[in-house]
Amino acid sequence: MGQNKRPHLSIVAPVYNEEETLPELYRRLQTVLSEMAIDDYEIVLIDDGSVDRSHELMVALRDKDPRVVVLKLSRNFGHHVAMTAGLDHAEGDFVIIMDSDLQDRPEAIPDLYAKINDGFDVVVADRQNKQFGAFKRLTSWIFHSLMRRLIGEFTGGVFRIMKRKVVIEVRRCREQERLVVGLIDWTGFETTSIPVAHGARFAGASKYNLGAQIRLAINSITSFSTLPLRMVSWLGFVTSGLTFIFGAYLVFRRFYWGLGVEGWTSTLVMIGFLGGVQLLALGIIGEYVGRIFNATRNRPLYVLDHEHSPGARSPNE
Repeated sequence: MGQNKRPHLSIVAPVYNEEETLPELYRRLQTVLSEMAIDDYEIVLIDDGSVDRSHELMVALRDKDPRVVVLKLSRNFGHHVAMTAGLDHAEGDFVIIMDSDLQDRPEAIPDLYAKINDGFDVVVADRQNKQFGAFKRLTSWIFHSLMRRLIGEFTGGVFRIMKRKVVIEVRRCREQERLVVGLIDWTGFETTSIPVAHGARFAGASKYNLGAQIRLAINSITSFSTLPLRMVSWLGFVTSGLTFIFGAYLVFRRFYWGLGVEGWTSTLVMIGFLGGVQLLALGIIGEYVGRIFNATRNRPLYVLDHEHSPGARSPNE
């Protein structure tokens, strides 16, 4: 592929501690692309602060095949920021994003490519028979259901192919807390999905533990919806109304029936309940204020330590 020629297809895959998976990922991608008779492609691998031999193996692949582009971030910035770095550097007319653990099977790429040539702008891989444990399937279902109710159109999984015009619009979205698939959906381009088999993890364990899933859910919800703020307003309105009704009932009891309120139990319960509601409201507001604070600092989304690609230079050059 000539240095000045735009590749037809870019494959973007963030990598975090995948030394056992990388050789197999590259082999299967090469096999699939060879069968598709596509030679002008690039494989963009983003090292998101790996602490194993992932970067060494990625550079070795780059030395063997100039169509491999290696981006090394200065530290771990997170899955979706690493994916953003890959999209920033992807040059293909069509761009595929996928995870590097081989649960997104390279063998599904021909079907995605065929479907996008039917006139769609984005084609999403709808994973069938997900190879997760029962708890991971449950949390995934809750997250996707919640996102669909909050923001409407939400296609979910990372694995997809899109036209270059979609990538260009996603690049313009530079908010700090990111959900790349949500940004792709937000652009509003014509999207469809096809069923694909979900692969078992080739090696190692998932990097998304429960804490990471919760953080992703909070970031995603606050990035794409103000419904939590409206819910706090509704909760405050309902709580105030119930408190007023309860207070009126106590006054009625005291003056018409001569019945007082025995002890401090009800008072303490009410104070505790209202205090909890106030802390919840402050926490939700704090999430949004924190996002505003992060945005005002205007820091870059990521720091690129080095790029291994045709004509690449060190960031310090």
